[in-house]
Amino acid sequence: MPVEQKPQKQQSTRRQGREAPPQPPPLAQRPLRQRRRIRHQIQQQQQQLANHTTEWGALSSRLTAALKLAAAPIAIRFHADAGEAGAERRAGDYPPPNARGRTGQVPAGCVFWMEAENGTFSTAPADHANCSVGSLTHGLIGLEEAATRDDVEAVLGAGWVDEAAVLALPVVSERPAAIVYGPLGEVANDENPDVVLLRLDGRALMTLRDTFPDMAIEGKPQCHIVAMAKEQGRVAASVGCALSRTRTGMRPEEMTAVIPGARLAGAVDALEATVALNGQMASYAAADARRFTA
Repeated sequence: MPVEQKPQKQQSTRRQGREAPPQPPPLAQRPLRQRRRIRHQIQQQQQQLANHTTEWGALSSRLTAALKLAAAPIAIRFHADAGEAGAERRAGDYPPPNARGRTGQVPAGCVFWMEAENGTFSTAPADHANCSVGSLTHGLIGLEEAATRDDVEAVLGAGWVDEAAVLALPVVSERPAAIVYGPLGEVANDENPDVVLLRLDGRALMTLRDTFPDMAIEGKPQCHIVAMAKEQGRVAASVGCALSRTRTGMRPEEMTAVIPGARLAGAVDALEATVALNGQMASYAAADARRFTA
């Protein structure tokens, strides 16, 4: 779980015209004026993407090649108006609710990540409702409502998480009327994904961390990294959680990572540069290792 840190004081060197210290604190911990400026920059980047045709298919292919992904990158879009989702609602019946009335279209919203590899679809808040933790992190229900749900009671009662951890979870701030999932390559050029989600292995995570050394690497629950990317503009990864791995059927070697949509083009450029540098270092190491096999 993310650990809250106190905001660092600005150094006097800023007043002397020198550069600010590297690796600033997360967006949520920065001064209000700075947060507004960063959000404005993100909005400008999103507008630039809208004004200049973005070839999401090309970015998806480059991202897949750079990280050697086995699964297609997934675009996630949050819509305040379901009528603007631009994708058909996912078809599927709900199973009978449990004794406490809990049900949904899938066991948990993270299952949509897996299905989105096969095509684009939209979802309604109720479709996610079988997993109250995921509904909380995605802004679909509030903390007070989540606390009344039997699955939240179960994870708290077992000691899997504690109340402090639940209270500290990043959440999507505005309740969406629809969430759209689908392959990044299928996103229309006039649409901009809020979050790009990746399923990746250890080598890909190494490349991502080399490129973004200040990225967050999180644990349970797996879904809260989506809120980190959308609300904080952060690159983040998750080692997964027992609930999500069971429900999604993710392979043991798979992890997840997220990149804010507004940062994707620059992120792909940076990742490709990291891959090239790591390739040079791998060639050096391989040549050096041959001395031990002669």
